[in-house]
Amino acid sequence: MLRRLNDALPGLVLGIIVYGAAVFLAGIWFVPDKLRFTTGLAIGIALACGMAVNMAVVLRDAVEIYGEAKARSKIIARSITRYLVVVIVFFVMMKWELGSLPAAFIGVLGLKISAYLQPLAHRFISKLGGRGDVPSDSRENEAL
Repeated sequence: MLRRLNDALPGLVLGIIVYGAAVFLAGIWFVPDKLRFTTGLAIGIALACGMAVNMAVVLRDAVEIYGEAKARSKIIARSITRYLVVVIVFFVMMKWELGSLPAAFIGVLGLKISAYLQPLAHRFISKLGGRGDVPSDSRENEAL
């Protein structure tokens, strides 16, 4: 389903989840309130995944539906809305003490980390699969 929205989206979401697992494994030993840390991090990772999917949907819709003329304004409006949702979720977390706010923020940063590391991860996975950077049709020509 994610690949239908954007080819890079599954790798981006996987990167966010791997980042979240790494932060959890590293951080769980150092925090006094493990439940709040875990809850906050889970909320942050969920927000990051939701933001990634929302960005892919907004970009696709802006280009396909609105065209180039209105795409910029729609993208800006949806970006502001996306960040307002994050602020509201953080406010609700703070108000009702639903989790650790710093852990949630670190979880949301997973979107940035995953976006920066996605090209490297893609290259690494391609090398593991033996594909490299060679397109599949040129490899077929070599076999002939």
